[in-house]
Amino acid sequence: MFKFISRLYIQSVTETKLVVDTSRGERLRIHVFDIVFPALPCTILSVDAMDISGEEHLDIKHDIFKKRLDANGNGIESRQDGIGAPKIEKPLQKHGGRLEHNETYCGSCFGAESSDEECCNSCEDVREAYRKKGWALSDPDLIDQCKREGFLQRIKDEDGEGCNIYGFLDVNKVAGNFHFAPGKSFQQANVHVHDLVTFHKDSFNISHKINRLAFGDHIPGVVNPLDGVHWTQKAPSGMYEYFLKVVPSVYTDVKGHNIQSNQFSVTEHFKGAEVGHLKTLPGVFFFYELSPIKVTFTEEHVSFLHFLTNVCAIIGGVFTVSGILDSFIYHGQRAIRKKIEIGKLN
Repeated sequence: MFKFISRLYIQSVTETKLVVDTSRGERLRIHVFDIVFPALPCTILSVDAMDISGEEHLDIKHDIFKKRLDANGNGIESRQDGIGAPKIEKPLQKHGGRLEHNETYCGSCFGAESSDEECCNSCEDVREAYRKKGWALSDPDLIDQCKREGFLQRIKDEDGEGCNIYGFLDVNKVAGNFHFAPGKSFQQANVHVHDLVTFHKDSFNISHKINRLAFGDHIPGVVNPLDGVHWTQKAPSGMYEYFLKVVPSVYTDVKGHNIQSNQFSVTEHFKGAEVGHLKTLPGVFFFYELSPIKVTFTEEHVSFLHFLTNVCAIIGGVFTVSGILDSFIYHGQRAIRKKIEIGKLN
């Protein structure tokens, strides 16, 4: 009994409050995401983020990691770029001739260069130059750099593979979206599009499993609703959308340590597309909005007065129950004795 009462005093309680979020100029950190695409190779998968302020981050590579998966979901060792490329010993120079001995390599951007001095020395450089121009790369085999690196061959070799993509994103604290989709993205007539012509495919399987998605550090007792969610695509192609309502949250433990984080709620929707008509961009989109209300969790010890009230209530409850039991036993014994006496008289 003494141990129970002492534990009642030592334990902490968490008080929850709702306040208006008055913070300004902060960044929203998508602290960690870990998503598996069992039918999309890492080579074609890209990550973009954009918001209503007009800020865009296309084909993000910083703090983003990709792990190739085989058909069974097992990890595959990443290979070096260039494996499987045709044996072309001398790269094509920007001026049209082949690279000669003691000559500095400067590859052509095939009309997409922004200045006369710009060089595109890899297939990725050419694709990036095309992206900035808003052009699609229809046939990579016509690009010397892509042909030498075996870009299309690498895509064919990785057909049937999956990709585990994970990492962090740092975005403005305003409404926006981040998405995972095949192909490089670019702006065309003020419309966000992806270069899908490069892959010569009519449909893309965007089945996925979300191992983890969080908008900040872990808060004790809070569960992220998308952790462990799995979705399998049944239509030929389409866009899967998650609509998130992000709620700023602050957790303060008994020692005064603060955890600035976010909770979120989610709804989801799938928008299908017919085979060969990719009017709907295939991919997995996360649209998020910020709530103007902040939730604060404050962990604190029970006050002595509150503890004393609880102890009195417990002691009073014990006495009350004891009195009820004593009265029940007493009256029961009396009833039994009366029956016994009545039986003897008869």
